[in-house]
Amino acid sequence: MWTIKAALDWTIGFLERKGDENSRLSAEWLMSEATGLSRIELYVNFERPLTLDERATLRDFVARRGKGEPLQLISGKVPFRYITVLVAPNVLIPRPETEVLVSEAFAELKLPRVADHVAAGENGEEVVSPELPELRVVDLCTGSGCIACSIASEYPAAHVVALDIAPEALALAGKNVEALGLGNRVEVLESDLLGALDPGKKGTFDLIVSNPPYVPTKVCDSLPREVSEWDPRLALDGGEDGLDLFRRFLPDALSYLKPGGVLAVELFEGHLEQARNGACAAGFDQARIALDLTGRPRVLIARKPR
Repeated sequence: MWTIKAALDWTIGFLERKGDENSRLSAEWLMSEATGLSRIELYVNFERPLTLDERATLRDFVARRGKGEPLQLISGKVPFRYITVLVAPNVLIPRPETEVLVSEAFAELKLPRVADHVAAGENGEEVVSPELPELRVVDLCTGSGCIACSIASEYPAAHVVALDIAPEALALAGKNVEALGLGNRVEVLESDLLGALDPGKKGTFDLIVSNPPYVPTKVCDSLPREVSEWDPRLALDGGEDGLDLFRRFLPDALSYLKPGGVLAVELFEGHLEQARNGACAAGFDQARIALDLTGRPRVLIARKPR
């Protein structure tokens, strides 16, 4: 009988032979997706037989994983901070280091505690106090929209303009905005960097946040297969030193931020000092570098002078 335990053991062995370095984690993830059970529930239901539909779904998932397809694409979704976002081929898959980017941006903004400004309405709905300060944000190179949606979902007075040039990214970001019910506060626009913004809004944004293509071209060729073969090159390759797009949008970022506004950018670990120098030369100040979850330099935070 093909029980959860038997199928899990077989899947672990199969993925090991295919070179999956985290075969147990992958197997548990795929089994959870196929059965709808959490990883803990799998282990207390080891002897439960798989249904025919579950077996067919698992067989498809395992075959795709065996070919190197990322788990996130197989499941079609990924958790990001306090939300879950849809993912799709040809759009950058959100990763944990980008959660640090959002955390550092929030920390730099020093926003009031949301819980002090939100109450339950008569029908249990969330009512936001008008005293909660508005937050105007641009998410540049939005990709899946994970950053824009996280900011809007965590700070109910945020209004975010999410920009990208890739049609696949724009379509996916729009789906995530709709799925999370954020359409009244997140606007998705096609844009070459900041080019689609209304020039009349210069000097009005509190935050410009970006996870742009930042991997140096030569490094792109040595990335793990799961990244190089499944994430779009357009979302990875940042030119010779990874800072090509960063340099292009710095002047416009400065002009669109209000005095004291924050720029937060995720960048390649080897070039944060160079980026900080570039930001200061462009007119930003209070530039600092934050580390990612592995202790590597990852995020540049800078302010427009008041």
